[in-house]
Amino acid sequence: MAQALINHKIIPWACHRADMDLYLLANKMKINVEKLKKWESGEAKPTFKQAQKLAKYLHIPFGYLFLAEAPTETIPVTDFRTIGNHQAQVLSVDLKDLLNDLVLKQSWYKEYVRDYFGDPVKVIGRFSCNDTPEKIATDITAKLNLTLQDRKLARNTKELYNLLVGRIEQYHILVMKSGVVGSNTHRTLDLDEFRGISIYDDYAPLIFINGRDVAAAQLFTLVHELAHLWIGEGGISNHPLESKVISTANATEKLCNAVAGEVLVPQDILINHWDSSKSIDEITAKLRRNLFRVSQVVIARRACDINLISWKDYTSFYAEQVKRWKKPKGSGGNSYNTIPVRNSKAFTNAVVQQAKANGILLRDAGKLLGVSPASISKLATHIGVR
Repeated sequence: MAQALINHKIIPWACHRADMDLYLLANKMKINVEKLKKWESGEAKPTFKQAQKLAKYLHIPFGYLFLAEAPTETIPVTDFRTIGNHQAQVLSVDLKDLLNDLVLKQSWYKEYVRDYFGDPVKVIGRFSCNDTPEKIATDITAKLNLTLQDRKLARNTKELYNLLVGRIEQYHILVMKSGVVGSNTHRTLDLDEFRGISIYDDYAPLIFINGRDVAAAQLFTLVHELAHLWIGEGGISNHPLESKVISTANATEKLCNAVAGEVLVPQDILINHWDSSKSIDEITAKLRRNLFRVSQVVIARRACDINLISWKDYTSFYAEQVKRWKKPKGSGGNSYNTIPVRNSKAFTNAVVQQAKANGILLRDAGKLLGVSPASISKLATHIGVR
């Protein structure tokens, strides 16, 4: 069979990128590791079929194997993640590939917005880290027209999340949520690595929520990432509710956490309705049921941040609540319901509309949405695009 004249020097680079040694790679490809070592050293060449398999398991485009030298990868957003009190250093291949996919979608949508709407998004980038959390939260609440009645009418956290997503997307801010890379269910995202991503852009800002997280945390992440856009600083975040201190060098994350807390659980309302004679479980359950529609943990964390309860009491309560949480599972239902969630409703509608109007090829529409080209017509019917 014809050999693929790959650059053998790409293999060690790709293995390092994927955090995979030759033995693990050989096991996945079901070949002898000695053969793989010969490919790496340049003593032998794989067949085209073997090279395609090699690229697949290393999570790189097939063409990368033929490059003269390994490409230099850059992170398109600021990395705000911390481990303990230190800045996180490494991005997994799954997170890198997710970022590349998000940038591809965001770039396409930016051109779409400029062509059909013209104006940039005016609500973002008008504040900075020098503004108070209260000032930013007040503006976000006003722009989303989020009232106390809205909170009461939402039956649960999921409904409040969906309400906010709908209002956020009215400003051409894309909100995407998934627990996997693209549409590959075998590449699940690591919740310990990140919880949310925001990409700042004048025309097509984007928020991504790690769908592996529980609903309670997803809502907090949504507003946290929105705060990033409001101050014009997108990035990658991991802000666990069990963490007491964010790195002192990371004032941006601290600010966005405070903004999210104030939007979801306004301080004045919380203080007016807090009853210290009741247990934390009792009072947070009552406030969740009657006022806020966020999780009891978010309410308790807010109470801790404004010194209504101690950190010790909060962590004990948090540990008990975690035992009750159920991690989200795959949809298991109609896949056409999942596509607009994974890609955002606004983005999905735009791509399908362009495909139906012959503005883009079905092949390209399928690639953008992570579906087969043959699915576009059925998807259009399902979401009401004619």
